[in-house]
Amino acid sequence: MSWHVAALNLDNLGDLPKRCRNCVYWEVSPKLAEQADGYGTTDLEKEAWLSEVLLEWGSCGRVVYVGGAPAGYVLFAPPASVPRATEMPTGPVSADAVLLTTMQVLPEFSGEGLGRALAQAVVKELVRRGVRAVEAFGDARPGTEADCVVPADFLRSVGFKTVRPHHRWPRLRMELRSGIEWKSDVEAALEQLFNTVTIPMQAPAPIPTKTPVRAGHCRASNQD
Repeated sequence: MSWHVAALNLDNLGDLPKRCRNCVYWEVSPKLAEQADGYGTTDLEKEAWLSEVLLEWGSCGRVVYVGGAPAGYVLFAPPASVPRATEMPTGPVSADAVLLTTMQVLPEFSGEGLGRALAQAVVKELVRRGVRAVEAFGDARPGTEADCVVPADFLRSVGFKTVRPHHRWPRLRMELRSGIEWKSDVEAALEQLFNTVTIPMQAPAPIPTKTPVRAGHCRASNQD
């Protein structure tokens, strides 16, 4: 089955699963997130955040499609554009790094390497833009809360290293020099994978409304 990764923009923001489309865990401060949730305006806040980052910084997300259906996504941005980052106990993010905030793969597409494909797309974009490193806050106990935080084990599996340990929210980092080497290895592995594996497809209708599973905990954490 054919697959491709596309840049996230205002035109395809609606391709994110509804739960993620309306989630502003990273995009606004916890207080504003609570207010937006109360007023039912989280979707507007998400759109406003994406629009601002696109205008001021550029591309900040990727969506992976399988057979034309959205199967997962990843978001990344400068730390200054991510209010929640200041609330994390292992912050602040390094001045030379871009922050990978969240990554999701739908359950029916788990186990097919899509989490790695999304991570590869982030590395490729940031290397192209001359960024020195990418960091992320990991969840050391995925599945208990904070669905928008990528499991730490998944991040380590794709080349991130812990720079500030924490019992729950470690901060991890990938130097993009090593990321270039990792990216080349993954490209070769993915080419072989998708040339030999047929990805099972579900009926397209339910896909946008399914609850996403995180790339790492999402059976994407066991993600290859």
